[in-house]
Amino acid sequence: MQTAENIDQALFNHASMGIVVVNSKGLIITVNPFALRLFGYTPDELIHKPIEQLIPSRYHHKHVAHRDNYIQHPKSRPMGVGMDLFAVTKNGTELAVEVSLGNYESNGESYVIAFISDISVRKKAEAEIAKLNDELEATVEQRTRELTDAMHQLERSKEVLTNALNKEKELSDLKSRFVSMASHEFRTPLSTILSSASLVAKYTEGDQQENRNKHINRIKNSVNNLTDLLNEFLSIGKIEDGKIRAHYSHFNIKELLQNICTEMETLVKPGQQIHYRHSGDEAVNLDPSLLRNIILNLLSNAIKFSPDNGVIDISSTNNTKEIVVRVKDSGIGISAEDQEHLFERFFRGANATNISGTGLGLHIVAKYMELMNGQVSYSGELEKGSEFVIKFTASNDQVI
Repeated sequence: MQTAENIDQALFNHASMGIVVVNSKGLIITVNPFALRLFGYTPDELIHKPIEQLIPSRYHHKHVAHRDNYIQHPKSRPMGVGMDLFAVTKNGTELAVEVSLGNYESNGESYVIAFISDISVRKKAEAEIAKLNDELEATVEQRTRELTDAMHQLERSKEVLTNALNKEKELSDLKSRFVSMASHEFRTPLSTILSSASLVAKYTEGDQQENRNKHINRIKNSVNNLTDLLNEFLSIGKIEDGKIRAHYSHFNIKELLQNICTEMETLVKPGQQIHYRHSGDEAVNLDPSLLRNIILNLLSNAIKFSPDNGVIDISSTNNTKEIVVRVKDSGIGISAEDQEHLFERFFRGANATNISGTGLGLHIVAKYMELMNGQVSYSGELEKGSEFVIKFTASNDQVI
């Protein structure tokens, strides 16, 4: 019949985990066969040896303190929860282990029982799983980045496509407006030339010279109008191709503007007057050709859109800070809605459809001002006249 002592001995000898009994001084009292096989020792090599012999040397100092503390406050508990514990075999191989502790007293002496399980295989598997998880997470992150990049590229492609479609639509609109404008603006002078040329051929008598001169002048004016139209188209093409640049030189701005006003006197409507005044220094350093074209455009519009007997005021000021030229008329004005598109190509106000023009003049003015680093602005109201202001800063004036 098996006694309790026999059963305890059988459990000790045949347990499938290492069992090591240590006294209060940390010396090994007994070791079961499984532990001996696990660590590669004989009983004589371990009995009465410090338990630290089974622990890697780098942990000895800490383990002695933990061991003494446990002996002073013994209780049964698992060890290493949330920690990595290691043991070392006789040949120096380190093992990952789990250790549970128990304690008992015999003949007034305290003893600690350590139950040791080799978990190296499990730890290796866990490490491989952790590595696989890391690789999987890295792969997921990489795929996420690739997907994000693809989404961004798709958004950029969508934006590029949208811009291209908008540009295509804009070009289509510009083409339609150009064709409509050109067919109208070219048809009128060409019709005038054709009809006047036909009438001139009928005036064969000497006393009909006055009639011939009238129609010859009409032909000349129409040709000049066509030339102006073509020049505007050519100017736009040169500006967009970057073929026009500002060429600065010193000149007298008062003389330039006075000459322009004198030239334009021949184009005013009945009763219209151009008033010009200047204040400040007359010497400036700008591109006289570009400035001349800007003023001609603004004065031409003022004459065109102002009524008979209207007054057109032009003024220039040159002080130490800036050069300012103002062209003001008492014409039909521009609505607030149309002012937003005032300097766009081929744009014409809703109230100007019955007045000849290409819608390029103010666009050219704005582009010429950009070439000279100047600014152009508009103020006015519908049926209350218009005022255009061009400004150049003193620093721009000094550029050569």
